[in-house]
Amino acid sequence: MNIFKLSDTAGEFFPEGIRRLDYESKCDGFKDWALLLPGQNSHLWIVVIHGHGSTGDQLYTRRDVREKWLPCFLKSGAGILTVNLRGNSWMGLAAAEDMHALTGFLRDEYGMRKSIFCSGSMGGTSNLIYGVLYPEDVSGIIARGAASDLTTYYQWCRQQDKPILREVAEAIKNSYGGTPDEIPDIYRKHSALLNAEKLVMPVFLSHGGADTIIPVEQSRTLADKMKHNKNFSYYEIPGGNHDSPLWETEDFNNLLQII
Repeated sequence: MNIFKLSDTAGEFFPEGIRRLDYESKCDGFKDWALLLPGQNSHLWIVVIHGHGSTGDQLYTRRDVREKWLPCFLKSGAGILTVNLRGNSWMGLAAAEDMHALTGFLRDEYGMRKSIFCSGSMGGTSNLIYGVLYPEDVSGIIARGAASDLTTYYQWCRQQDKPILREVAEAIKNSYGGTPDEIPDIYRKHSALLNAEKLVMPVFLSHGGADTIIPVEQSRTLADKMKHNKNFSYYEIPGGNHDSPLWETEDFNNLLQII
């Protein structure tokens, strides 16, 4: 079983009442951490997964994200869980198991009944993957600038000249224990595009039309597949870059109204 330990913590931009959750994974004994901020509504929690190259405190330490997202989250009265989740894991097998244990912890310790997974980039990608793996854990998804299929995204990254994209491809391979060619079944299982029918919760997807880090086609293909779903919404920002969807907050407010 996972071993959890809560302790008080503080940081320059941490809201009052935030706590650090250290845990040891039942998968392999890996030691990791998350930050919890209980809210007035203990039954509703917002889960934030950081982007590639960041850590579990990104919501508080990245100024633009903090100033745009945090006021909306706090106003909702929900608790907030920000996870480190093995760093640049892209929701690989062990990361997904750890996330499942963390949601179980929130249910057991705080009485969580609903959860909103709200993240961008790698975090948004992870939201979609987790939604198809454990739909029972997710009440709603907001994925901004996300990849819907790691097989095609990995292949695309390998074809680019940008060092950051080669780094992303290597991180995906390491997290999953091989390339899509080597372990295709695992990549298929973790594909939101190929398992879209499992995304039964409300999903709000957005993407910049000129994104050079995760191409907009990743969202367009998923949006086309899910366009007839009642609680699915796709918003594309013409000419927008990779960060452009991060400044949208209407999706969060709309999701609150329907979960």
